[in-house]
Amino acid sequence: MDTTQLQGLIGTLAVLGLLALVMLPSIIGVAHDRRIDRQLRQAEERAAALDGSGPERRARGTSAHSHRIARAA
Repeated sequence: MDTTQLQGLIGTLAVLGLLALVMLPSIIGVAHDRRIDRQLRQAEERAAALDGSGPERRARGTSAHSHRIARAA
C-alpha cells in the first residue's frame, strides 16, 4: 500500500467517523422516542385493564385530545 492509498483510506475513515458523530444524536433520539411511546402504550393498556374495558386498541390519531397541525398558507 503506497502513500496515496493510505491517504485515501485515512480520508474515508475520517468522513465515516464524522458521519457517525453527526448521526449519533438522532439515532439516540429515535430510540428514546420509541421507548417513551412503548411506556405510554403500556400505561394505556394497564389503565384500560383496570377500567375493565379490556385491551382495546384505538387507531392512531383518535385520542381524546384532538391536535391541530399548523400549516403555512
